[in-house]
Amino acid sequence: MPHGKTVRAAAAACIAAGLLAGCASKAERASTTAPPTLKVGLVFDVGGRGDKSFNDAAYAGLERARRELGIQYQTLETGEGTEREAAMRQLVEGGSQLVFGVGFLFSDDIRQLATEFPNTKFACVDYTVKEGETLPPNLVALKFKEEEGSFLVGALAAQLSRSRLLGFVGGMEIPLIKKFEAGYKAGVAAVRPDAKVIVKYAGTTGTAFKDPTKGKELALAEYSQGADIIFHASGSTGLGVFEAARERKKLAIGVDSDQYDEAPGFILTSMVKRVDNATYDLIREVAAGQWTSGVRVFGLKEDGVAWVYDDRNKALVPDRVKATVDSLRAAIIAGKITVPSS
Repeated sequence: MPHGKTVRAAAAACIAAGLLAGCASKAERASTTAPPTLKVGLVFDVGGRGDKSFNDAAYAGLERARRELGIQYQTLETGEGTEREAAMRQLVEGGSQLVFGVGFLFSDDIRQLATEFPNTKFACVDYTVKEGETLPPNLVALKFKEEEGSFLVGALAAQLSRSRLLGFVGGMEIPLIKKFEAGYKAGVAAVRPDAKVIVKYAGTTGTAFKDPTKGKELALAEYSQGADIIFHASGSTGLGVFEAARERKKLAIGVDSDQYDEAPGFILTSMVKRVDNATYDLIREVAAGQWTSGVRVFGLKEDGVAWVYDDRNKALVPDRVKATVDSLRAAIIAGKITVPSS
């Protein structure tokens, strides 16, 4: 049977020629071409997962990467001091190829670890860049123009205020949170120069970001002074601000994530900081074999900050008010307005 001889001869030739890849099984070919699963580690900031704000935004970026990119991840929560460094070190030694520190408090520790582990990639949200500093080649600083988004919610609040008194509750009194305050006050002044902003801070340590009781106390004091809308930039401390808004039947403005669900009907809007997008985008780049170290800054132009306007809160925002805020947003993006950060 010539046909049978031909088949046998072809098989013999394949083996003799060493064309193992061409004769390999489908399973063997799949095993050699399947990309390795990227392992990502993330350490939460003060307040931890479930803060309905900053940390939850970072977690949302991780979850999206798991669903869409098939990555594996591990998260850890810390307390104070050396726990941050130890947690990130644990993730590195556990095989994480990309490690996130969520919050400016990680800045010094993550830089040190990036130097110690040059083959691991690191990213820090709100990294504090020192003057003249050059980052290690395996470290990315993710920074945001919080003042720009805060300017817009300030302009919104000022137009809607009846008392001409607005409130601001900050967490830890540091330059980062001062950016929120500065932008908010500038936005208020831009549309209503005669309005005033009452400012209070929860403290000078990291615990100022996780003290709802203190947040409620400060907000009640501001409402009692006449403020009818309060913007908070204080992590889970802000949950107390929302309690005060419900109690006094006043309005509050959320931060970092859309916080409407925390007090439906009492949240005018939220100044959203797209930590979720920044986290996801960096993971996607690493998964694709791309990496560029350095400082990345996200403002209105980059869709890194925004204010929430949707079906749930639009009844609180008249069309003319929204039009003014939209116009200011366009002016900032075009460079016609420079928002102060301090």
